[in-house]
Amino acid sequence: MDIFRVGFIGHKEVEHFRQIEERLREVIGKLLDEKEFVEFYVGRNGDFDIMVASVVKSIQRDIGTYNNCLILVLPYPVADYESYKEYYNEVLIPHELNSVHFKAAIEKRNEWIIDNSDLLVMHVVREEGNSAKCKKKAEKLGRKIINLTYSAEGR
Repeated sequence: MDIFRVGFIGHKEVEHFRQIEERLREVIGKLLDEKEFVEFYVGRNGDFDIMVASVVKSIQRDIGTYNNCLILVLPYPVADYESYKEYYNEVLIPHELNSVHFKAAIEKRNEWIIDNSDLLVMHVVREEGNSAKCKKKAEKLGRKIINLTYSAEGR
């Protein structure tokens, strides 16, 4: 089976919520139509992450999970780990993060998502902050990127 991996990275706060959500739905739907199987890697550290998970779950309710999997990538163990297993198809803490100090773990988790994705779907508005840093790293590595911000705001 050919697995296509999609990582999601974005700012904690989303201003153009409806536009970004509509664009997310379009991108995810197109990927599911075109690819044999899609793994969606998402964190849980802000509005964008929650929006991504919600859109994927909504689509899964319509079409099922025969060709897709929503994977929560955590930076470190959390108290409600077991409850996440009920919502996400899989919960993953990359073993590379075991020795990372917790203050650096989110950044390292995002780097793991970049390194392990065929495509990055991003919501990056500002040129500063962790999301912008991730976008620059992904560009430097030559990763394919869809920045929903520009699509939604007509930039």
